[in-house]
Amino acid sequence: MKDTYKTIASASEEILFKEKNSKFFGYAFPITTEEDVKSHLEILRRQHFGAVHYCYAFQLGTEKIQFRANDDGEPSNTAGIPIYGQIQSFGVTNVLVVIVRYFGGTKLGVGGLISAYRSSAQMALEASEIVEKTINIHYSISFDYKNMNKVMRVIKEKNLEIISQKMEISCEIEIATRKKNAEIIFDIFFSFYEIEIKLLY
Repeated sequence: MKDTYKTIASASEEILFKEKNSKFFGYAFPITTEEDVKSHLEILRRQHFGAVHYCYAFQLGTEKIQFRANDDGEPSNTAGIPIYGQIQSFGVTNVLVVIVRYFGGTKLGVGGLISAYRSSAQMALEASEIVEKTINIHYSISFDYKNMNKVMRVIKEKNLEIISQKMEISCEIEIATRKKNAEIIFDIFFSFYEIEIKLLY
């Protein structure tokens, strides 16, 4: 069972690709929601208010994939799709790549545009640090304070990550575990008396 995915560690440095006086500024950003896409685009539109096109593609998700490619006024499929093709060829997800174009006065034609957007996206991803992350399953564990030691022992033994915890008379802990171990972890807690486990996501 595959339970890892590749993404980028942080926003890339700005790259610049030039073709017949047109300038293409490229950026790659790690994202977790579509809202992230909007906020990055807004910032770039303010930063490059004199540009003519803000073309982009993004991919979100590890099992259920969500993606979009946007030509932003360029001829159909000459910008967004070539950018998305690079996201796929680098094998990354939870990533947004934006290419901002300043028109240089010479038309590049369909082939020229595809090549320029593809090269700019490739450079932006090459300027990014690509990291491998695990696909994690999150559980909520509810129990009385008296069962604390039992729960903590499993968390320690199985090296589980604690996301949040509420320690009172009745306690609740959110844990995360790698997908491939999730079933085993669920079964351990489920078998305990007076301890409740439920899947969060």
